[in-house]
Amino acid sequence: MENKAATAALAALGQDTRLSVFRLLVRAGRAGRLAGDIAEALSLPGATLSFHLKALTAAGLVHGEQSGRTIRYRADFDAMNALVGYLTENCCADDAGDCAPSAACSA
Repeated sequence: MENKAATAALAALGQDTRLSVFRLLVRAGRAGRLAGDIAEALSLPGATLSFHLKALTAAGLVHGEQSGRTIRYRADFDAMNALVGYLTENCCADDAGDCAPSAACSA
């Protein structure tokens, strides 16, 4: 992952509502969640949710798939794992063993 992509992802996740949306989608796994279900679960108006989903999508962390009148959103696990890897790749490079990253998510 490049610095620019990591910065965009971290900026998107640095907002409370977007972090909550992303965590909800991560918990949902590959099945994802319908936009209306996300709004209901987080008690968000549709326009507010749309604004935050747009930011997460632009950062490459979320993808939406339209099916008729509904959109199903899914977390991009490859992007999430790349971000975690980026953050931990040089962890304790001068003192190995103190900072072992956890296993990657493969949902």
